[in-house]
Order: sequence, then C-alpha cells, then structure tokens
Amino acid sequence: MSAQKDGWVSSLVFFLFCASSIPNCGSASLQQEPSPQHYFSGLEAGKTSLAFFTPSVSPGAQPFLEQIESSAEALQDYGVSVVKVNCPQKDVSRYCGKENALRKAFLFRGNRLIREFPTDALFDVNSIVANVLFALLFNEVKYIETLADLENIENVLKGKSNMVFAYVPATGTPEHRAVMEAAFVYGTIHQFVLTTEAALLKATSHDDPDVSSAWLLFCHCQQATDPAQPCRRTALAQPLTLLNIHRHLKLMGAPLVTEVAEDPEKISTVHLQLGLPLVFILSQRETYEADRRTAEFVAWQLLGKAGVALLSRDLVDLNVLHRSNVALKTPEEGMPIQYLVLEDTDEVITLVEDKNKVKQIQEDEQEEEEEDEDEKENNNQDIQDDQVVEAVSRDKKRELPLEQILVLTEENFHSSLSEAARTVVLFYASWEAVSLAVLRSYSEVAALLKGTPGVLLSRVNCWDWPGLCSQENVTQFPTMRVYKEGQQSVTYGGMWGTEELSSFILLSQVSCPLKLATMDEAEGYLRGEFPPKLSSHHHTSLLGVFSTATSKAMEAFEEAGNILSGHVRMGMYFEDDALALSRKYSVSPPALLLTRSGSQSVESISLSKHSVQDMVQMIRYELLDIFPEITVPNLPQYLQLGKPFLILFSAGDISQMESEEMLKLAKGRAQQAFVACWLNLKKTPVGHGILRTYFSTAPSLPVLLWVNLHAGGQVFKFPSEQSITEMNILAWLEKLQAGLEIPSSTLSEEDWKPPLPAYDFLQMMEPSVPELSPHPGDTPAQHPPQSPGGDTAGGDTATREEPSQESTAEGVGSPGRGLRGTAPRLAARDKQGKRHSEL
Repeated sequence: MSAQKDGWVSSLVFFLFCASSIPNCGSASLQQEPSPQHYFSGLEAGKTSLAFFTPSVSPGAQPFLEQIESSAEALQDYGVSVVKVNCPQKDVSRYCGKENALRKAFLFRGNRLIREFPTDALFDVNSIVANVLFALLFNEVKYIETLADLENIENVLKGKSNMVFAYVPATGTPEHRAVMEAAFVYGTIHQFVLTTEAALLKATSHDDPDVSSAWLLFCHCQQATDPAQPCRRTALAQPLTLLNIHRHLKLMGAPLVTEVAEDPEKISTVHLQLGLPLVFILSQRETYEADRRTAEFVAWQLLGKAGVALLSRDLVDLNVLHRSNVALKTPEEGMPIQYLVLEDTDEVITLVEDKNKVKQIQEDEQEEEEEDEDEKENNNQDIQDDQVVEAVSRDKKRELPLEQILVLTEENFHSSLSEAARTVVLFYASWEAVSLAVLRSYSEVAALLKGTPGVLLSRVNCWDWPGLCSQENVTQFPTMRVYKEGQQSVTYGGMWGTEELSSFILLSQVSCPLKLATMDEAEGYLRGEFPPKLSSHHHTSLLGVFSTATSKAMEAFEEAGNILSGHVRMGMYFEDDALALSRKYSVSPPALLLTRSGSQSVESISLSKHSVQDMVQMIRYELLDIFPEITVPNLPQYLQLGKPFLILFSAGDISQMESEEMLKLAKGRAQQAFVACWLNLKKTPVGHGILRTYFSTAPSLPVLLWVNLHAGGQVFKFPSEQSITEMNILAWLEKLQAGLEIPSSTLSEEDWKPPLPAYDFLQMMEPSVPELSPHPGDTPAQHPPQSPGGDTAGGDTATREEPSQESTAEGVGSPGRGLRGTAPRLAARDKQGKRHSEL
C-alpha cells in the first residue's frame, strides 16, 4: 500500500468510526415519502435506499421506527438513505399488504430490489448497519460454512492477496457490524471471509477457542507461493471493534523488519504511532545475514504486538556496552531507550509481553556483577540437572585463554590449512554446553603444545559459519579434525579430556602406520625410542611385521592405520630381514608385535584375518589392558565387548597379592568369557553410587562382584570370608555357572538415559543462503493453522520477505533462537556466561 493510499484509508476509517460511534455527528435523518408511487418514481440509478412501508397509523411501529431512524446517520456514510413510505389504507400491493406492513424492510439499488429483511432481524442500529452492508458487499465478503470452503478460498488467494477471516457468533451483532464496516474500506485490498459456524472456528485452531466470542484472523496468503504451503495466520488479540480491526490491518501492512541507520531516539514507525513498542536488534557487518534472520524470526513472533528494527552498529555510533544486543523503545514520550543483554529470542518475546521484564533484566545484570561467586555456584548446582551445563554455568565468569587458537571463517579457512604441516580444527557451537566444556580442554591443549613445530590449533564457531561446517560435513558438535596437506583429514573419536586430545594431536603428527627401514629402527620403535618426537610420551607401540608373501595382509594393515590414525601408535616393517625379526619373537609373518605402555616385554600375535575391518577390530581389542582399572573414560571400550564384568571395588590401590591373583585369572583360559577389572573408588568416586545401586547398604571394601549387564543384570558378590585368589574365584565362578549361587541384586531393565534430551543443533543452525535447507534432507516445515487466541507469525507482501526455512520450522516447535552478532550468541534455554558468549 502506498503512503498516500495508506493515509487516505486511515482518515476514512477514522471518519467512519466517528460517524458510527458518536451520536448527532451528522445531519442525516429519516426520509418520509407520502406513498409508494411517489417513492418508486424518485429512485435514481446507482442510489441505494433502505425502505420500509407502513400504514399511516400504527402504534406498534414506534420501537422499530426509533431504531431505523437512528441508523439513518450511520448508513448515510455508506451512501444508503433510509426511507419511510406511508401506505394508503386500501393499498394491498406487494409492499403495503398486511403480510408485509412493518414485517419487512427492503433494500433497493436504483429500482432493483437487492434484499428483503424481516424487521425482527433489524432490532437495533448495529444489526441494521451490519445486515445492510452485508447485503451490499455480497460479492466482496464471502460467507462460508466448512473448512473445505476456507481452504478453497486460501488456495485461490495464494501468491495473490491476503485474507481477513472473521467469526461472529451471530449476525447483526456489534462485532458483525465492525467487520462489515472494515470490509467496506479494505475490501478492495484484502479478501474478507465471514462465518457464524462454531465448528469451523474450532477446525482452524489446535486449542479450544471460546465460540461465544468473535475472532478475526489475518491470513498471509500472498506469501504462500507454494500451493502446498498453508497461509500463516495472525489473530487479532483485542476485542473486535472497528478501531481495533483498522489498527490490526495497519500493523499487518507495515514492514516486517525496518532497517535503520540513525539514532534510535529519532526513529518513529507505525508501531510507535499506534502505541506499540519497537524492538531494535543490534547488528554488525560481519554477522548481518544472521542478525537479519534473527530479526525476522522475532518480528514474526511479535507481529501485532511490537515492531522490530535492525540497527547497524557500523553505521551508528552508540554509546552503550558492546555486548548489548537488544534495545527497546516504548511509545510513551520522554521514556529513555533501554539497551539490554538478552540470551535468546524467548527473552525478547517475554520482554514485550511483560512490561516488568526490562526492570527485572537490568536488576538481574546488576545483581550478577555483585553476587558472590561461591553462592552463585551453589545456586547453579540446585537448578542444573545436566552436569555439563552445570559445570559451564558454574565457571561462566572464567575467561578462557584462547589467544593461541586461530579463529577460522569462511574467508580464511582454506588458506589457513596450508600454513602448517598439521592444522587442528575444533568445530563447535557457542550456544551448546558440551562445546564450551571442550573449548576449555582445547585451550589447555593449546598451552601444552605451545611452540610445537608443524602444529596449528584453530577453531570454527558453526553457529556463525553453518555453511562452512556443512561444507566440511560436520554432523555433530563438537568435532575435532586434523588436516594434513595433500591428505584426507582425520577425525577425533575419543574422550574430550586435555590428555586425550593432546595425545591424539601428537600421534597424528606421525604417519600411521610408520614405515621402518631397519631392524634397529623396528627394535627402537618397540622400546618407544622411535620416532624421536614421541620418545618422551608413553604410548603402547604396535608393530606389524610382513614378508613379501603377505602383501594382502600388509595392505589391510596400512588401511587400518589410516582409520586408527591419531588413536594408535602403529609401525610397519617389511624389509628382507622381517623374517628374522619375527622369529626372534617366536612368530611368523604376518604378525603383530606389541609393547604396552610402561612395560619392556614384547607380546607376539599372529594375524589370521586379513580384512580391514577385522584388522581394526583386532587391534583395538589387543590394545585393551589385560587387567584394566575401570575409569569413566575407558568404561565404554570394555562395555562394547558385551561380556560380563568380574570387577574388584577397592578404596584405593589394590594390594600386590590381589593384583597378581587377578592378573593370573585374566591371563588364564577363562579370560575370553569375561572382563576381569578393578575400580579405585578414590580415583573414580562414581563407584560409590554404583555400589549403592547394587546393595541396600554399602559392603566393606575390597569387594569382588560378578555383574552381567548384557543379560539379566544380575549381581553376584564373592564371599567376603574367602581370600581373593585365582583358585577360589574359579571355584566360585563354577558355582555361578551351575546356578548354585543366589544373586545379591538384579538391576532394573529400565534404559539408562541422559537427564536431558539431546539438542537438535542442526535445526538451530542458520543456512548460509536462503535456498539451503538447515540440515540435510530437511524440507520447509509446514505451519498448521494457528490458534485464534494467540498471535503467530504473519505479515503483508509488498514490504516483507518470506522467512527462512529455519524460521518457519522454529515457529512450530522450537524453544527459542539465539541472538548473535554483537551480543551473546548462546541460543539454548540455559544461559551461559558472558565470557563464553563473546566467543
């Protein structure tokens, strides 16, 4: 709508509102005609009149005459004159007969009859105006009865114009009149649709609307260019009056997001003029596209409640905190603009709907600066049910030393990969707690590896650069990869502790498998002395020995090395004297020679299976300790074996005698049937909780248990009166196998699940270009019809852009979206720290 036309409509509607609401505003009155002949002879083509015919003397006509005379003023504004025609006593014509006199009113356009009204339907001014306009606007306002009728009209309008859908409990009501008067003005701009069917109202809503009240929905069909895409609907939240309808339609025609480049104090929009607040999303050049999409998302959620503007920091010098990301301007004169720091879009919406929220947020920010950190930690522990989120929240004021970690973007990613022999890249999301926890470990790795030649540590925030992460096929957060020039990248798949990460990075520096040229190199490799760069680090050394006749096994071993690169220290020897090396350790090629970390003995293993997958599986199995200490990081490796656990719980280090007896048991012939292991409660306190699950009262330590987690979940306790020896344990295991022992407890079959559901981070990611789906295989989410009781996203066509697919999807079910750009970028419901939000 042009500004000139918009102003004309606004003035006209205000005039009509005045004319229909204020008594004696005009000079129109009821016209009198002496006879039907005289009335019909004076009708003019194109002129509309509402006539009723009455005998000259009729005492019962007085109440109706008062209402019809009062309606003359309102109807005159719409070009309709109200005429009382006196019928001669002996006139028995169609209009003056006894059956019609004072029982019907007639609407004429020229001398053509448009509609007959029973006078009992014209019971007051509202009913008269509503029914007359309804008859005059018969072609402009469609009356429908079924959901199919509504969908058919929407399908016709899609891509062309918008629709105003109104429900009134009955015709002739003040709400019906308001809709008809609005249709008289806006009917050439929007398609008006009316219904009195309560079932149709319920069919358009997921909630149970109050059918005793009138409803109005603005349906944004002009933007639904795809026939399968439904029209978004925005409900009028105020009572159905002419002024409220006019106000609602003005808001629907305003720009969805206004881009401004001047002081917010000087900005005035239609929202402020109509008494609504204006929300500014503060942006900057580097994140403009993301901030624009965020502003559009917020605007759809606040449509009809507030305006949204995108304010560029690069073009306006704002004397506010750099981390402020939202500003609020209220329509009250003299009120200062509030600059706030909000974590997600849910807070923006709450800010508009709750006027006390601004003051509360400011008070919270002040209290946060003054609050004692120890007390804050305790409070966080009370409310957090996810331990990772709790840890991040607890340390949120801690500033991470990230100076040594290069920040990568779409512009410098590929050029940076060629700056070092090995480039380590951490792909993470700044809103997600696990990513932030790993970022801490990563910063510690950077300090440990500072000065290491040929290694460059870098990071990519996928929340800012989703296109880059999608291009690199990053499908989970966090992901760490090592890029080697001219080679395929290697993805890390282990635990996220500092020691594990640094070990992976160091191992990835060495070729896997490392080809050894001499027997001395091979022997030195087994002793951990070669290559020199890893000689100070303790890793299990695995050496493959091959002859010229075992080329197939050698190829599988090489491919297995590529898969296990960074996780395993693998060497390969296939020179002419390989046979002599293998004979030294009593094995024939192809074979594996294994030296465990901290041990000088060499284990020899024959390679009987030559497929790559079998080779990888065998290597991983052989690297497991024979009698391991179970810890949180290594527990998954042993659970994957699918075997029962023979586990010794200890309050500290186990005695040498117990260690030797358990080691003999683990090396014995029965070792293939179960995992013999131990758990130090002093180093792994979670063991206390495990024992509480197994027993009502904690047993005295040490205690030896048989636990079959994979079949039945039965827990058997080794008799405490017996000493832990290989012979006693084997005798006890035979009783277990024979069913002669009673389990101490049986574990519940209930699935073990994390306390919180996993983030669907891909749904939160922004596409780099509007055409791209936010995650692979996604299709734009279809919006169901929204409840008339609550505003949903919507907008007009000429001044708006269709929201991105992600915005559409989040409108249905997402809890919220993060505010990015110059402010905090953590989008989840759980608020993270200021230091992390600046990443």
